Amino acid sequence: MVAVLAVTPVVLFTLLIGLRGVAAMRTTSDFLVASRRVSPLLNSAAVSGEYLSAASFLGVAGLVVKDGVGSLWYPVGFTAGYIAMLVLVAAPMRRSGALTVPDFAEARLASPALRRLAALVVLVIGGLYLVPQFRTAGLVLSAVSQTPYWVGVVIAGTVVSATLALGGMRAATYVQAFQFFLKLLLFIVPAVWLLVQVGVSDREEALNPVGFTTFTRDTELTVDVDVTLELPGETAVREPGGAERVLPPGELEVRSGETIVFAEGGAVPDVRGGVTLGGEDWRRPLLGSADEGHPLLGTWAVLVATMLGTMGLPHVLMRFHTSPDGRAARRTAAITVGLLSVFYLFPGIYGVLGRVLVPELYLSGATDTVVVALPAQVDDGWPGVLFTTLLTAGAFAAFLATSLGLLLVVSGAIAHDLMPGSLRRLRVTVLLAAAAMVLLALPSVRLDAGVLVTWGFTVAASTFCPLLVLGIWWSRLTAAGAIAGVLAGLVASAGSIGMTLFGPPLSGVPSILVAQPAPWSVPLAFAVMVLVSLAGTPPAWSTAAMLRLHLDEDRHPAGPSHSTVAVTRSSTVRRRIRRFVR
Repeated sequence: MVAVLAVTPVVLFTLLIGLRGVAAMRTTSDFLVASRRVSPLLNSAAVSGEYLSAASFLGVAGLVVKDGVGSLWYPVGFTAGYIAMLVLVAAPMRRSGALTVPDFAEARLASPALRRLAALVVLVIGGLYLVPQFRTAGLVLSAVSQTPYWVGVVIAGTVVSATLALGGMRAATYVQAFQFFLKLLLFIVPAVWLLVQVGVSDREEALNPVGFTTFTRDTELTVDVDVTLELPGETAVREPGGAERVLPPGELEVRSGETIVFAEGGAVPDVRGGVTLGGEDWRRPLLGSADEGHPLLGTWAVLVATMLGTMGLPHVLMRFHTSPDGRAARRTAAITVGLLSVFYLFPGIYGVLGRVLVPELYLSGATDTVVVALPAQVDDGWPGVLFTTLLTAGAFAAFLATSLGLLLVVSGAIAHDLMPGSLRRLRVTVLLAAAAMVLLALPSVRLDAGVLVTWGFTVAASTFCPLLVLGIWWSRLTAAGAIAGVLAGLVASAGSIGMTLFGPPLSGVPSILVAQPAPWSVPLAFAVMVLVSLAGTPPAWSTAAMLRLHLDEDRHPAGPSHSTVAVTRSSTVRRRIRRFVR
């Protein structure tokens, strides 16, 4: 019942907006960038709604429960990335006149090969980012109702694809802007209610955590994903009939769907690969366990990935192309920083309260559901049901808003950059891409949403960040250098992800740099781009292309930077452009 009350209004409103967007759909530009007529305030709300994904609405709080207070560095990186984008990328990207990131790459360097490579990178980032949205939709619905995991995945995929196929970017913009304010309201109000409802002792324990080492009550643990528990000693558990039995020390494999009831007073097992809940490592304001060593390196790795990755996220960059001009794009980025800063004040509240009130989620591996699990733990009456419903609605809005933007760029990469076609082909591609992502999400229940999204940021930081920064600010960049650098970053980041998933277990510095390769993959991509470009010769019109990116729209030439140019208001600028174009 909670799932129906929460999801139905969000789904119906999303589809209604999609239907209203049909009348405004005439061209590819309408579909991809809403005819470039979105105001800064509306656009910033849409960017924020798109950016606050499952990893933000649920994942950050879940990471706090699982890995400790150091996980609050994630929102720092998420928000700081927009400051870098504001300074380096937003306005020049809009002035380029491109519709997509691959569009920009070809327009800047006149390389169809670079365009195709950039489109491939968009598909990789989109897959890493979109799959966890659908995955978490399935997990949340199964956590608040009796629906199987696949139901939430299919619902999310169906609603998102139908909305985009009907209304394109215009529909996505209005849906995302509305859903941002909905998410903000549905995240803040329950957080305040929880702080008021919990007892003084719970608040005190949240602020002064102690290690979760002993069960204070009979604790039922239902496992949603396979997990390995490490039993420190003989552990008492209760059978369904109430009888008690003792498990020997060692490892205990618990399969998805199994339920275990740990007896009061028993020792809490550890989770393989995790830190002790509330222990010294959990309280450390850095990422990573002290046993691994180098927690500062682990923190820097995440910050580099999230901050620089934000500058390269294709679904965020496409948002700036919907602005009327470069000034509006810059204002959009500035307002977005403020909106995100307000939201990210609250995930830590859910995380520290979840450690106190629902520590069993740490053992079950379902920490991503801590936000929606808290209200019922505080109040099992109608207030708990109400706030569970509101948080579920907000979480589902987060999945849909982010999925809209991601599915749009994935479809654009296929039907606009790789195989250019008509508006009809774009719509069909949306449906096919959504189906493919649903199929990938179905077996991904065991993967951590926060880890998958961070990997998406890592690929973006290692590929598009160097391409955009050098393409916008360095006139000597060549097509060969850009291709070599993007390939180096893609191979380095994707190869590290593959080693993490399928390679042997590592420890120490290698484990950090393989799981989070941004500290070395980003410099590698920059270095390869610079060295290969210096070995070649930039095109004669590269300075004119740079002027186009950095002059205000009322001063730069309207036509292609490497062809005949229009007369500008400034005679000095006109002479410089003509000299480099000839």
